[in-house]
Order: sequence, then C-alpha cells, then structure tokens
Amino acid sequence: MKSEYDLSKMKSRKNPYASKLKKPVTIRLSEDVIEYFKSQSEETGVPYQSLINLYLRDCVAQHRKIDISWQ
Repeated sequence: MKSEYDLSKMKSRKNPYASKLKKPVTIRLSEDVIEYFKSQSEETGVPYQSLINLYLRDCVAQHRKIDISWQ
C-alpha cells in the first residue's frame, strides 16, 4: 500500500445511494408503541428506529391500507 495517493485526477460522480438516504423527521408516537419497538429491539439487536422504519417499509411494499373506523 502506498504511503500517499494522488486523488487530484479522480473524477467525481453522484452518490448512487443518495436517493435511498433516510430523511430525519419529527413524529409523535404513543409511549406504548415506543416501548413495544424498544422491547423488539432488545430481542433482535436492531435499533428500534430501524425496526419502525422496516415495519413502515413493509406496509408500503404490501400496499397496506389503514382502516380508521371510530367506534
């Protein structure tokens, strides 16, 4: 391995993963929902925010519709 590399001739290009980057948002969730995902996080070793994102991504992939019927 070289001790120094000349990067001045390197061509730049757009990040191919830029469209898949996550966007930070503020969202209000019930305490029981957060606790549920935190407990799942402890069991799986996956951060709870990632689990919430994975669940929501699955909802999108399955085209799930929300049934909001007040009783």
